[in-house]
Amino acid sequence: MKTDAFALRHLGPRENDLPKMLETIGVETLDQLIFETIPTDIRLKKPLELEHIMTEYEYANHIRLLGRTNKVFKSYIGLGYHPTIVPPAIQRNIFENPGWYTAYTPYQAEIAQGRLEAILNFQTTVIELTGMEIANASLLDESTAAAEAMALLFDVRSREQKKNNVCKFFVSEEILPQTLSVLQTRSTPVGVELVIGNHQEFDFSDEYFGAILQYPGKYGQVYDYADFIKKANDNEIKVAVAADILSLVKLTPPGEMGAAVVVGTTQRFGIPMGYGGPHAAFFATKEEFKRSMPGRIIGVSQDADGNRALRMALQTREQHIKREKATSNICTAQVLLSVMAGMFAVYHGPKGLQYIADKVHGMASTLANALNKLGVYQTNTAYFDTIVVKADAKKVRAIAESKEVNFFYIDDETISISLNETILFKDVNEVIAIFAEAVGKEAFEVSEYVLDNNYPMHLNRKSEFLTHEVFNKYHSETSLMRYIKKLERKDLSLNHSMIALGSCTMKLNAAAEMLPLSMPYWNTIHPFAPLDQVQGYTKMLKKLEHQLNVITGFAGTTLQPNSGAQGEYAGLMAIRAYHQSRGDNQRTVCLIPASAHGTNPASAAMAGMKIIVTKTMENGNIDVEDVRAKALQYKDELSCLMVTYPSTHGVFESAIKEITQIIHDNGGLVYMDGANMNAQVGLTNPATIGADVCHLNLHKTFAIPHGGGGPGVGPICVNEKLVPFLPSNPLVNVGGEQAITAISGAPYGSALVCLISYGYICMLGAEGITNATKYAILNANYMKARLEEHYPILYSGEKGRAAHEMILDCRGFKEKGIEVSDIAKRLMDYGFHAPTVSFPVAGTLMVEPTESEDLSELDRFCDAMISIRKEIEEATADDSNNVLKNAPHTLNMLTADTWVLPYSREKAAYPLEYIADNKFWPSVRRVDETFGDRNLVCSCAPIEAYM
Repeated sequence: MKTDAFALRHLGPRENDLPKMLETIGVETLDQLIFETIPTDIRLKKPLELEHIMTEYEYANHIRLLGRTNKVFKSYIGLGYHPTIVPPAIQRNIFENPGWYTAYTPYQAEIAQGRLEAILNFQTTVIELTGMEIANASLLDESTAAAEAMALLFDVRSREQKKNNVCKFFVSEEILPQTLSVLQTRSTPVGVELVIGNHQEFDFSDEYFGAILQYPGKYGQVYDYADFIKKANDNEIKVAVAADILSLVKLTPPGEMGAAVVVGTTQRFGIPMGYGGPHAAFFATKEEFKRSMPGRIIGVSQDADGNRALRMALQTREQHIKREKATSNICTAQVLLSVMAGMFAVYHGPKGLQYIADKVHGMASTLANALNKLGVYQTNTAYFDTIVVKADAKKVRAIAESKEVNFFYIDDETISISLNETILFKDVNEVIAIFAEAVGKEAFEVSEYVLDNNYPMHLNRKSEFLTHEVFNKYHSETSLMRYIKKLERKDLSLNHSMIALGSCTMKLNAAAEMLPLSMPYWNTIHPFAPLDQVQGYTKMLKKLEHQLNVITGFAGTTLQPNSGAQGEYAGLMAIRAYHQSRGDNQRTVCLIPASAHGTNPASAAMAGMKIIVTKTMENGNIDVEDVRAKALQYKDELSCLMVTYPSTHGVFESAIKEITQIIHDNGGLVYMDGANMNAQVGLTNPATIGADVCHLNLHKTFAIPHGGGGPGVGPICVNEKLVPFLPSNPLVNVGGEQAITAISGAPYGSALVCLISYGYICMLGAEGITNATKYAILNANYMKARLEEHYPILYSGEKGRAAHEMILDCRGFKEKGIEVSDIAKRLMDYGFHAPTVSFPVAGTLMVEPTESEDLSELDRFCDAMISIRKEIEEATADDSNNVLKNAPHTLNMLTADTWVLPYSREKAAYPLEYIADNKFWPSVRRVDETFGDRNLVCSCAPIEAYM
């Protein structure tokens, strides 16, 4: 046994398990199974050409040495990113804890009450600091949140405005440059016209439906927007405000000024900069706009006993239901980071946040006062944490960088300096010394705050915030640690049992891949740091792009999209730019099979495309003749086909090359949805099947953890004809020669977590990632062989094989009165998270085991499903008082004095022998979804509830 081989640790089945598994499937060798699963004409002819495999120990040394080539300067750059202190208690107990980072999106509320409470804390923090009525469970970054605000305001235009095609959106010139770039990307295809200008000169004409302001402005100037917002509201112009969340501790919240939407980032609430992400954005609005709000909302409901229970609310807005009518394609939040930011607010409480905000503002005031004494005059008339000074930028920069300090240089004689919670007096004195040297004066030191209020007194925040008990109780490390642990125990994560989610690929997030995220050489870098300071990042990201190019067979990659849905959008925008560069502006038709992921039509609609749905056949495959007919019908307007491969039904369709050729013959390009790339890597690839662009879910195939619903990374890989159109960034030179504007705020999106996928590929190598694909297919077909005697398998390939996932058809159980949701809830009693419910076919379970699960775990899951099948047989349609309908069963039920159910307590809680060894108890009974939608509450109860 080669114990230093990472593949040994990543792959679940042991070598001596293979004979049993292959015999159960009915093949003699693993290669025979692969031959029967993947069509021969798309198999790769030679192994992937990747560098030599590293052991875990070699990789740890490599990444440490590579990290040291990054230069960790003191950062005063600002522009929405700030050095922050990650409380060690939160770093240790959440950020580095698989109980939190391996959790799945909380679709199954009964086994997710811990992280649901943590996100409710986050939502409450956002609502109270912004002064708004409702907030979501986070978005991807501030820039994309601002774009979502624009989309919401466009969606909620008055009937009169829609009738008159009012489409102008005012953008203050104070907006962050990266946000402006994303707004430009998102506005054009949907017909929004951006008008950029000075908000003090805005004319409030009826040509505008909305406006967005930055608070404070991009270089720190604090404006009083109350009059602007009032005048806008009087003229039926709704206003969004992009706000710095720490400043809202001191400044009047935008909600109190009448804003319709408030967005921003919670990065400075204890989240490392990480060269741009991941960070949880926030989005708050008025209750009247809740049906147009993007992303997810955590709401308060009740369980079957009437007890308080949390859940994801308004789930019908999810993309697989609304499809092209969805208002947003945000399929992932940044839950792990929002949990950390919410816990930062819990740990510090309102008084702690006041202390931090006072310190930051006090240090900015002290520095401004000192620089004025040097004759380096500060020009912001009002500010919170960022000052702007006049000085010789070239001279200052040379001195500052020699002392490992970064400022932001606006122009040759203007410099902005953003302060943050890490600042000490010695840091302020270092800045004073830099400017003293630059102007040829003697430096001096300060040791006391200059406690001026450097913004108008009437902008002082007067309203209370974070009065709820949770923000005033856990301020010692012991109490916080126990609170975090209490929540963690309510959640079923990958560290307890397999999460066999079809399409979502909950694979191992190896410790060796995760550890570098805590290294300061990687997590403290500002995304707009000079390029000569980020050589480690540049090398790692370029190598990861190369690895993904090799794996996909493509020529170029951008890592900028920070979710899979954002990758879809980026790919479609690159296709759009390609057609426009050739003068084919009329090519706007996007063909999408009826079986596609729901995010596909949502993304296509956002990219301004006309969606034409093509048929699928009874066996689930794409109807080739219907594709041919529609490609011919729209040949002059055809932009692209979006196709998932292997299919959303878990099958390698043999006609795929014929389908892609039809599209190319009619002038279109092919976008491959990479959600199922887990079944392709090393065996086939998007280029081989004839695609032109694909997105990859690094949080699936390439081992970035889901974190309860984010972080995600969705890079796109493209062929040579699309390389010129890869997205840019206004501050860092990335993208192609004819680059589209930015997809997300940071040049490389969530760069920090790209380390995980880089490590995954480095340690597995070409052979290891190919074997990972083979074992994913092996595990899925082993489970299929065990389960198909008990459950109908909806689709399979031409030789009867599944790809890496399969669909169990549960619709026939309705005659017994059993719904697929009953099976999902009953699985909790067996210690498992349900597979994907009712997607892509209503009334089904989509099962994907991944390559990381061992034979004993596969058997435990199969045993549970077979046992449930027997329980279904015992059920009758006219008696709903059965073990499935009452599931899940809580500890309170089992230990109650009375038991009136017609089956034993043992059957309820311990239906199979293995369960007693590691019992997971759901913390609430079945949650009442309808009650939660009718009575939407998405924050902690107000203090009055406790009086």
